[in-house]
Amino acid sequence: MLQIKSPYNLSLIKEIPLVGKVEVEKALSTAYDLFQNQSKWIVPHKRIAILKRAAAIMETRIDELTKTATQEGGKPLVDSKIEVLRAINGVQIASEHIGQLKGEQIPMGLTKASENRLGFTTREPIGVVSSISAFNHPLNLIVHQVITAIAAGCPVIIKPALTTPLSCLALVDILKEAGLPDGWCQAIICENEAAEVLVTDKRINYFSFIGSSKVGWYLKSKLAPGTRCALEHGGAAPVIVEKDADLSELLPSLLKGGFYHAGQVCVSVQRVFVHESICEDVANKLAEMASKLVVGNPMDSSTEVGPLILPREVNRVEEWVNEAVLGGAKVLTGGKRISDTCYEPTVLLNPPLNAKVSTLEIFGPVVCVYSYDDRDKAIKIANSLDVHFQAAVFTKNLDVALDCVKKLNATAVMVNDHTAFRVDWMPFGGRDASGFGMGGIQYSMQEMTREKLMVIKSNVI
Repeated sequence: MLQIKSPYNLSLIKEIPLVGKVEVEKALSTAYDLFQNQSKWIVPHKRIAILKRAAAIMETRIDELTKTATQEGGKPLVDSKIEVLRAINGVQIASEHIGQLKGEQIPMGLTKASENRLGFTTREPIGVVSSISAFNHPLNLIVHQVITAIAAGCPVIIKPALTTPLSCLALVDILKEAGLPDGWCQAIICENEAAEVLVTDKRINYFSFIGSSKVGWYLKSKLAPGTRCALEHGGAAPVIVEKDADLSELLPSLLKGGFYHAGQVCVSVQRVFVHESICEDVANKLAEMASKLVVGNPMDSSTEVGPLILPREVNRVEEWVNEAVLGGAKVLTGGKRISDTCYEPTVLLNPPLNAKVSTLEIFGPVVCVYSYDDRDKAIKIANSLDVHFQAAVFTKNLDVALDCVKKLNATAVMVNDHTAFRVDWMPFGGRDASGFGMGGIQYSMQEMTREKLMVIKSNVI
């Protein structure tokens, strides 16, 4: 049995059974057989109706879904409710974009050999989708990996994070209640060894992964020939702050981007490069604001920063911060564990550039601030890591902003906003070591379909 525990006080929430390779094989056979039998495919208007009903059901269960996500994931109530609302919107977006899965006419008659022909493409489901998810958005990530597959017409098997499976199971139950036929969405709660079948089997046509780069790239190497994939890993998001930045906008934005969900977001603000003329002022004011954040029980409505997902993550963050301090970093606030599950919101000034907090994804409530006098050098340092996801620049100078957008190695650059900004209909994904492929509701739906060309030869054309 798998014990689901509160990341805050480690109390038992629920026990659910773990399955093994036999059950994984059964789920895979079910999904594959469904896809192979085109008479069982769900036609577009029925997919639209199912997703609309699912969204309507979710609307009636916002408080219940919020409570579940908060209990198992540790994200404070107010933020978990926003996640649930985003998830509902994501289901709605998917239903709306089913009608946009379309092909195009291919010109014929451009050469003598292509006369008397009509060519056009259509899009059809890619096949069985296998998804492995992460803990930090236990409902909305499932929407991005499951609802997109259903919208595209693909049977999907989802393995949620073992720390946060309850939100996933709740969504699967809602889909069944909304009328999704059996077998089209199956949740598998299993250990990694059994889950590897969901990656390596040749019956998998598309693999969606959200998690660490070490695991993601390993799993990609195990894919069967022809299996497409999308990998979403993490980053160490950089921010460039010019001397003309509006601090009244900058500081609340950095605070939110750095400490939302205790920094357990793949695009959290981590490395903030500030012009030397305002660096200490920015760092000290950010530290003052961070010191006032309420850390504690995520089920308390006043809590702003909750626990880390597991006690070992608190240990890791503590070790990394201590290493940076020994290397010369100045702790402006925080720097200590509160308990086995919570860590103080921490602001470090000028940690060594070779320290773990400067080179690896922290995935904890720590923001590093660095002073610079040459913006190009700061950008060079920002780009020096293997991970590149989202970045940001704060300035009132349009030319400076555009220069940073051009030079920062990132899939998205936010201007006068924090690096963790996201809406569910925008393209979202890392480049280089940070990921492969592109997420976002309609972008994932497109990737989960494939083109088929039809050329009709007729003497009357």
